[in-house]
Amino acid sequence: ITSFQSLFESIGLQTNWHTFHIIVPIGISFYTFRLLSYVIDINRGRYEPTRDLIALSTYVAFFPCILSGPIDRPDMMIPQLKTPRVFDYRLTVDGCRQILWGVFKKTVIADNLAGYVNTVFESYQDQSGSILLSGAMFFMIQMYADFSGYSDMAIGVSKLLGLRVTKNFNYPFFAQNIADFWRRWHISLTSWLTDYVFIPLNVKWRDWGKWGMIMAIVTNFIICGLWHGANWTFVLWGLFHGLLFIPLILSGKMFKKTRIETSRRGLPTMKALGRMMLTFLLVSFGAIMFRAENIGAAWNYIAEMFSSSPFSSGDVLAGKPAVFCLLLLIIEWTGRENNYATEKMFTQKTYLRWGLYYALTVMIFSFGGGEQQFIYFQF
Repeated sequence: ITSFQSLFESIGLQTNWHTFHIIVPIGISFYTFRLLSYVIDINRGRYEPTRDLIALSTYVAFFPCILSGPIDRPDMMIPQLKTPRVFDYRLTVDGCRQILWGVFKKTVIADNLAGYVNTVFESYQDQSGSILLSGAMFFMIQMYADFSGYSDMAIGVSKLLGLRVTKNFNYPFFAQNIADFWRRWHISLTSWLTDYVFIPLNVKWRDWGKWGMIMAIVTNFIICGLWHGANWTFVLWGLFHGLLFIPLILSGKMFKKTRIETSRRGLPTMKALGRMMLTFLLVSFGAIMFRAENIGAAWNYIAEMFSSSPFSSGDVLAGKPAVFCLLLLIIEWTGRENNYATEKMFTQKTYLRWGLYYALTVMIFSFGGGEQQFIYFQF
């Protein structure tokens, strides 16, 4: 209501609309989606309603995941909750390891990037084009390290309780196109929207061919944007991502999974690397809209990025955060075949394994970027 009121007032139309100051319950967007999937799947005949109220309530309000996901489906979670669980030493150890990796990503990577990103976005009028571009890219990495770090911790805590929850990220910065990126980013939300929004719309508009699919995917991402908040910046962000799918749909490559081509040294080929970099630049460009307070601020940031000089004498790129980002990407590339990047490293010989435990712990306490709230707590 507030957004539409501001829109009308910007073109000279005054409204008398008012809103109530409602305190939104914690985790409402996540447990709403859980409840919706439960009710919709029952209505579709895919799932039988449970008579176990405790299992259902625990599924809806499972504390590790209620604030920022992952968004599990009832057919995966409720059977686990209804089955007696026994202590599993290996699963517990693996949960502790994943929690440690998640804490590292959150405190060392995301929190160190936060200060630099905040400075760039708050004073973008005084920055050169290169600094503004780096601010957008670092914000994308900050958001990933912050959110995937939380997901790793939530999954790890669930393992301590003998439960397995949905994997939420699959190394999205190695994606080679926008469709591949969304198959790897916030997987539980992407699959939820695919099943309950995109597919029904695509079926409804199938007579329109590829243009019907384009309408379905754009609508899907506008809803994805609105899920993040009632702000026109999120609508614009969703529209931007939806439009990026058009070339893939028209070329018939939307559902084609692209294998990462590597050289003999285990590095991506120049072709694969080029695709990864282009995809990363596109999603970083979209992150400007996601981060901005309003559409005007997003437009001004983008305009400054292209109109200001590429470099200036006062440019100082983020040294320590850049090093941590490079370290993150190296570790993730090495462990990209695993459920989480350090999973295989944690199973090496005893002295290597414990050396990694201590190294991560020391870095967390030595290089933690200060207290920063999880980004996705606001959604």
